[in-house]
Amino acid sequence: MNYILFDGPTRDNLLPFTFTKPVSEIRVGVLTIKEKWEKLLGCTLTYVTEEYLESKYPMVEFDENVYIDASVLPTKELATEISFLSESQMLMRNDDMIAFFASKNQEEVNFESYEVVEFAKELPRIVTKSDIFSLNYQAIKDDFELLTENRTSVDLSDTNTIIGSKKDVFIEAGAVVECVVINATEGPVYIDKNAVIMEGSLLRGPIVIGESAVVKMGAKIYVGTTIGPNCTVGGEIKNVVFFGNSNKGHDGYLGNSVVGEWCNFGADTNVSNMKNNHSEVSVWDYAKDDFMSSGLKFCGLFLGDYSKLGINTMINTGSVVGVSSNVFGSGFPDKFIPSFSWGGKESLVEYKIDKALNDAKKMCALKKMTFDKKDQKILEFIFKETKSYRS
Repeated sequence: MNYILFDGPTRDNLLPFTFTKPVSEIRVGVLTIKEKWEKLLGCTLTYVTEEYLESKYPMVEFDENVYIDASVLPTKELATEISFLSESQMLMRNDDMIAFFASKNQEEVNFESYEVVEFAKELPRIVTKSDIFSLNYQAIKDDFELLTENRTSVDLSDTNTIIGSKKDVFIEAGAVVECVVINATEGPVYIDKNAVIMEGSLLRGPIVIGESAVVKMGAKIYVGTTIGPNCTVGGEIKNVVFFGNSNKGHDGYLGNSVVGEWCNFGADTNVSNMKNNHSEVSVWDYAKDDFMSSGLKFCGLFLGDYSKLGINTMINTGSVVGVSSNVFGSGFPDKFIPSFSWGGKESLVEYKIDKALNDAKKMCALKKMTFDKKDQKILEFIFKETKSYRS
């Protein structure tokens, strides 16, 4: 069977992250949503996404296909149920469609003629931006079990201190961990291959340090945090998801936040994640084109791909920064910074597309990765698509 992950109605709620990638490329826990499905189903999945993203994220269609809502976080039981779907069947959870079977020769899919298979158990879904960090605590635990089952961790050297059970700490081959305090009493700690945890770091699980990531000396990493592949982090971080390839290498606080790829935090940048009056935090909602209550009292920053924060930048609770923006200056900038913006509290101007593309190439080069023509066309499309927000 061929499985395809489709961007459902939640896609606009997840902007700015889904400007540059399909929903299934969002990282929650150790793995992206797509990687979770591939582990559980034992095959490679492809995408149904926005047309301008298709060159980088294509769909592969077979004679028989099962389409899965990419916002759903899979479980073993759900993957098994989906694998049994057959012609003219769809899997539902209450009124939400989870998956459906479709053959290549179907001219259209008429769901009224489909047999409904009900999935009884509650399922975690990424419906809003804040779900990414809110669900990360449990997602780390689930992915840890999936990735480490019947496997043995690399031994830690005696320079490290483990608080809790050693079975809740898993180190992949090539990771360098010395003089680190690891507390696994509340949840597991997963350190991927070739990661470097420098001396004096304090790690409190459940947390993830991704492949080839670097944790700087004396860093304090708290529960519910995922440091994605190739990231460099330091300072104080709590309940944050870094998708990958981003840097927060210096002191400064970041909590209850989501950081896209190719982002950079200047030294001593700090993010507020709680209002002084302890009320619910409002967040810019692209689908509603307005600020909406997040329903949360702890909510920090949502930083789109290729965006940067200058040295000593102060970020307010519930701030949303779009794709390829450069935010700097004294005082708190606006809580919504459109894509391709340059400036801060005093003024915002448009980030020239040629300069933005050149800087994106440099950021990728710093991580020894390539910014290619597909990436360029995606950013050029987003630049045009988001122009109204900058006017």
